[in-house]
Amino acid sequence: MPLVVGIRFKEKGKVYYFDPCELSLKLGDKVIVETVKGTEMGTVVTEVKEVPEEKLVSPLKKVLRVAREQDILREQQNRDKAKEAIEITEKKIKEHGLDMHLVDAEYAFDGSRVTIYFTADARVDFRELVKDLASTLKTRVELRQIGVRDEAKLIGGFGPCGRELCCSSFLYEFEPISIKLAKEQNLSLNPSKISGICGRLLCCLRFEAEEVAVEEGPTLALEIGSYVITPEGEGKVVSRDEQKGTIIVEFEDGTTDEFPEEEVDVKNVET
Repeated sequence: MPLVVGIRFKEKGKVYYFDPCELSLKLGDKVIVETVKGTEMGTVVTEVKEVPEEKLVSPLKKVLRVAREQDILREQQNRDKAKEAIEITEKKIKEHGLDMHLVDAEYAFDGSRVTIYFTADARVDFRELVKDLASTLKTRVELRQIGVRDEAKLIGGFGPCGRELCCSSFLYEFEPISIKLAKEQNLSLNPSKISGICGRLLCCLRFEAEEVAVEEGPTLALEIGSYVITPEGEGKVVSRDEQKGTIIVEFEDGTTDEFPEEEVDVKNVET
């Protein structure tokens, strides 16, 4: 099996695999790698390991070398230039009267290209803006429209739970999220309760649903509508709280009570 090493180009970005080319690499090393867009500098985030060839995207690009002092200096200069590019771009957007929101900018490692990220509610004709920026910045300019989730990931912040955003702290890729995930966890369907600062459904709906599934195991007998035996008598399950691990049971007299699932047994109903 081929040997690979995991490289990340952004602090919270996706991990890409490269051929280590017999280099002695350790976690945290800054390295120069070959990519489809030219040479870039990244950080080693996984140790060299064997991976089945069918799981790799061929052809595997190579790690060219461990970053030298001048490479790290160049990367810092690129970050400084990116800040200047953001200021210039903001002025140019106003001059051209475009309805777009600037998010971030980054230079390619060799300085041959600057990528500018923005959001907009609709398509934007930025052809004249690109020409103007290329003339001012003296390099090739690429404008890339991103979604609101990507914007939140780049900018960062705190969610309604008070913790750092999942997308900017530990989630490296976005997965599809549907309202069904909120329903399965018996959460309020009020948009203000299940939406993040990006305005989209909370990322945690997916991985918390997966955690609930693991904790509950492969089968779940206490479905809504099931007849159960509780410490207070027999009744029917009318609701469940996945987060608390409890169920609401309705008794024959119409009253309800809440019980931990482990205190309730399923009643066998003869047909």
